[in-house]
Amino acid sequence: MATMTKPEKFFVDLEEATVRFCGDSGDGMQLAGTQLSNTSALAGNDVATFPDFPAEIRAPRGTKAGVSGFQIHFASKEIYTPGDSVDALVAMNPAALATNLSDLKAGGILIVNTDAFDKKGLEQAGYAADPVEDGSLGSYQVFRLNMTQMTRDAVEGLGLSTKEADRCRNFLAMGLVFWLYDRPLDPTLRYIDEKFGKRPEVADANRRALNAGYNFGETTEAIGNRFKVDRAKLPPGTYRSIMGNTALAWGLIAAAKQSNKQLFLGAYPITPASDILHELGRHKEFDVLTFQAEDEIAAMAATVGAAFAGVMAVTSSSGPGIALKGEAMGLAVMTELPMVIVNVQRGGPSTGLPTKTEQADLYQAMFGRNGECPMPIIAAKGPADCFDAAIEAWRIAVEFMTPVMLLTDGYIANGSEPWRIPDVNDLPRIEVKHPEPNENGEQFLAYERNERLARPWAIPGTKGLTHRIGGLEKQDITGNVSYDPANHEHMIHLRAKKVANVADRIPLQQVDGPESGKLLVVTWGGTYGACATAAKRAIAEGKSVAHCHLRYLNPFPRNLGEILSKYEKVLVPELNLGQLRLMLRAEFLVDAIGLNKVQGKPFHVAEVAAAIDEHLS
Repeated sequence: MATMTKPEKFFVDLEEATVRFCGDSGDGMQLAGTQLSNTSALAGNDVATFPDFPAEIRAPRGTKAGVSGFQIHFASKEIYTPGDSVDALVAMNPAALATNLSDLKAGGILIVNTDAFDKKGLEQAGYAADPVEDGSLGSYQVFRLNMTQMTRDAVEGLGLSTKEADRCRNFLAMGLVFWLYDRPLDPTLRYIDEKFGKRPEVADANRRALNAGYNFGETTEAIGNRFKVDRAKLPPGTYRSIMGNTALAWGLIAAAKQSNKQLFLGAYPITPASDILHELGRHKEFDVLTFQAEDEIAAMAATVGAAFAGVMAVTSSSGPGIALKGEAMGLAVMTELPMVIVNVQRGGPSTGLPTKTEQADLYQAMFGRNGECPMPIIAAKGPADCFDAAIEAWRIAVEFMTPVMLLTDGYIANGSEPWRIPDVNDLPRIEVKHPEPNENGEQFLAYERNERLARPWAIPGTKGLTHRIGGLEKQDITGNVSYDPANHEHMIHLRAKKVANVADRIPLQQVDGPESGKLLVVTWGGTYGACATAAKRAIAEGKSVAHCHLRYLNPFPRNLGEILSKYEKVLVPELNLGQLRLMLRAEFLVDAIGLNKVQGKPFHVAEVAAAIDEHLS
């Protein structure tokens, strides 16, 4: 009798791969995605991620409203996005399959937990019949695993309850995906030891589940091939994977150290900005003081007070919280005190889409305060860039004695990418000067100005530096309260001129691509990745396209108008209805064209590429 032999499994070399885990919010999909991200980064790949959280805190299990996802794009080349469509989808229940299947490529790998595809689960997801059985998934490579039972079998004998055993399913799914893409288990095994070391039985259960998933891949005949993504050729240095909120918090700490200042954060928790408060709260050893206020108004007022006291003052929030901060932000502008105001944008208006991304707060940053109340605005372009953007925001605030608005968004805040850890010696020094004690009895001129129109930053209690502070209009030079109409108009123009002067202390705008041509793609914030990728592809194909990404939104770089005039068309992709487009039209009288999306999701590269081709034709 002939013996059966298992078919040999071959590695298929890939330049890049995109994987998404999805399931209930309690299924550990964020943890699974984070571990695959960190492991891929340690393996030398370039990585970009996109976590997707449910808006409902406790949505009923098995419903579409409760689906949580995490997408990871890893590659052997430099990448800028978490990927458009998905190569491999892990669906832990029918609702996760229903809400995510449309993003899976034709012929892509679909791994489903069949134990969750019971009558109740199918009904909650809106399925009349089981899609795993009715042939509707015929265009995908479907691998059916009874993950719940496999996990229970793997952890049997450890004394865990059924609920505790089932919570290990994400590690079983991880193990299979790690095998499929040739990811090492050691980083995750170390994580298990660190995270669950105080509960040996839980740590052992997660290890067993991880290995069970990996070993299933080794032994099953259902899955034919594995995939290999080589190391990326990134600039030499020491890298770590970092999320946007973490990078921003660390950038604030670095800015405080580079200016020899204590760092104060006044904040009220709000999605998706809360992790800035959490992260800074972990680093008191760096002379960081965090204040969780009772509301957004108190947080902003405390930040103004901290700036008056002479420390590096920061507040962080999202759009609804920034709205509440408006009056006290005006106080910051009137008192001309340096501080950084962080807005991690999310879908609006009102509560809107609290866990989804959007960049619709540019108008709010520009105009969302009463009166003529200008402040500089800069925007980070990605998770790692948040570190540098935070330092730059504080530099501008100190040099011009003004609050600075720093914009990120939910996609940047929760996404991650490799970050090249900088040499501390290469970080810019931020020089802070305070007036010396006034020993001769002369009147201190609190609103006397230097060549940048910045007033002196006097520390309260310094001898001879008594001066007025508050929201009433200031008399020029002295800072005394003034109701004089001519003085008011003069001060309005002066504060606006001071912000305009920032243009002299920021870099000239750069363009990727030809210096003139048919189409210029102008972007800002978190749209950078998809738009840069689409533009680079178009340029490589010989198309007359260039890309211009703006960090500085108020004031604009002083050569931006000249750049815009060199192209026949200007395309402005934004996750709003055209806010930057309107600003460019108003400032430079350019007939800018919009590409707009407000779905709570970032652009796909394909969407931008299609718009480029449309406007070139």
